[in-house]
Amino acid sequence: MTAFDPFKALTGPLVLLGAGKMGGAMLEGWLAAGLPPGRVVALDPHPVPEVEALVSRGVALNPPANAIGAAGAIVVAVKPQVASDILPGLSAHIGPQTLVLSIMAGKTLGFLAATLPAGTAAIRSMPNTPAAIGRGVTVAVANTHTSAPQRALAHALLATTGSVEWIEDEALMDAVTAVSGSGPAYVFLLAEALARAGVAAGLPEDLAARLARATVSGSGELLHRMPADAATLRRNVTSPGGTTAAALDVLMAGDGLQPLLDRAVAAAARRSEELSG
Repeated sequence: MTAFDPFKALTGPLVLLGAGKMGGAMLEGWLAAGLPPGRVVALDPHPVPEVEALVSRGVALNPPANAIGAAGAIVVAVKPQVASDILPGLSAHIGPQTLVLSIMAGKTLGFLAATLPAGTAAIRSMPNTPAAIGRGVTVAVANTHTSAPQRALAHALLATTGSVEWIEDEALMDAVTAVSGSGPAYVFLLAEALARAGVAAGLPEDLAARLARATVSGSGELLHRMPADAATLRRNVTSPGGTTAAALDVLMAGDGLQPLLDRAVAAAARRSEELSG
């Protein structure tokens, strides 16, 4: 089976509901993966310019509702705050074979079941912002109405923006949100803090910012490419009694980075649970 065979299982158009930055990034990924533009319908009153530009390649943008028919799959990429108002309107495009794939933060499978027609195959997923450059990670969970081919289709759609992990217990989504969903912000904060520490140590501000940015991005790429785990890579650059060891004595102390990150992830997970209601 080729990587894109699941796309052939689409029984109708692929509808993208919400053509903002994340939805647009996913659409670009699908087209790059070989999905014919003529099979895509994008619905958004204010699409990003990148999606508007795809109309010339055959993507249908905001066609009349009666011209869409039953979709093969609907990817819901709208803001969760407007979901209750928008999702009921999808009923006209949901047939027996339609898959609904949600990337809305905090909206549970239960919410989708209560909003969509009974028996609709639905998948809840949590991507993160590196998906915009094809280096994201998405975690997904399917409801009991989702067939194996529909799950394979969802995997193919999500994999165009990075790696995909599946879970069976939806309750884990709050922790997923706290680790990978919110995680890019933690890494960006690390780059900010490292630059500020460089300035405090005497570096010019612009040089400290460049050094921190290159160090964080380069280390992430090394972690991506190397088979060794993070702990091994850390040990590989830590000489006994050296400068790195001196810094790690502070970061790995009992009141250092780990307990701080534990509290941060726990706070994010609690907030995710509160938002999912």
